[in-house]
Amino acid sequence: MAVIERAKALAEKLGLPCVVLTFEPHPTDFFKGANTIFRLTPRDTKAWILERLGIDGMIVIPFDKALASLPAETFITEILLRRLGIRAVVAGYDFHFGADRSGTPAFLRQAGERFGFTVEIVERVPAHTPGQAASSTATRAALETGDVALAARLLGHPFAIMGKVIQGQKLGRTLGFPTANLLPDPSCRLRHGIYAVRVVVRTNTYDGVASYGRRPTFDNGPALLEAYLFDFSGDLYGETIEVLFTGWIRPEAKFDSAEALVRQMKLDEARAKEILQAPAAD
Repeated sequence: MAVIERAKALAEKLGLPCVVLTFEPHPTDFFKGANTIFRLTPRDTKAWILERLGIDGMIVIPFDKALASLPAETFITEILLRRLGIRAVVAGYDFHFGADRSGTPAFLRQAGERFGFTVEIVERVPAHTPGQAASSTATRAALETGDVALAARLLGHPFAIMGKVIQGQKLGRTLGFPTANLLPDPSCRLRHGIYAVRVVVRTNTYDGVASYGRRPTFDNGPALLEAYLFDFSGDLYGETIEVLFTGWIRPEAKFDSAEALVRQMKLDEARAKEILQAPAAD
């Protein structure tokens, strides 16, 4: 977010469009295998968020063997300058690029001086936890423990899962809690459990409670996100919605009966409402 805001300000100053350059697959997945890294914002989600933030475009470069072996100097001359015609670059303090991560922020600055483009480096953004920087690594660690409140502070916005509502087994409907079901990105390693959420449906936002997990009471199947929206009635099948995670309620659990699960779901609903109605922390 800090890099994006700096880039937007610089683009406005220079009178130029502002775009984000990214790679697919994620370099870690290229080197170590698909879904090795927990993708906080898969490609399509990233594009949607960037559009909402006022970015003019997103350039996606395939990350393959040729790109991985490209020297840092060649990356600048062939991709940034010849192919993209950049006039300015904004990057984070720990940004590395080129073969063997040989390109550093200092190298980028030197190249800017030699080739005549502006370079701005965004320094380390401190987090709320002493000694910790806001980073994707710290955010992933928070989400893997279910600490979505910390993840939101690190990200600058709530962690969200966006996707198209799919047909489920309609178990929630039979239990009195009809849910909108999403199939998250296969790399998602959010802790399985129950969360207080807000759900964006077109131009409206609804409070709700969501379960992310394998439904151990019923089938222990593939991980699924099931969101129950308060004060909503209607059919969401096929709609693209966004589920924003606001608070952790409890771990996923197996219940002895559907009746026991329903009793707990009512408690979860009440707890979610408490979390969502609480004043925002400073």
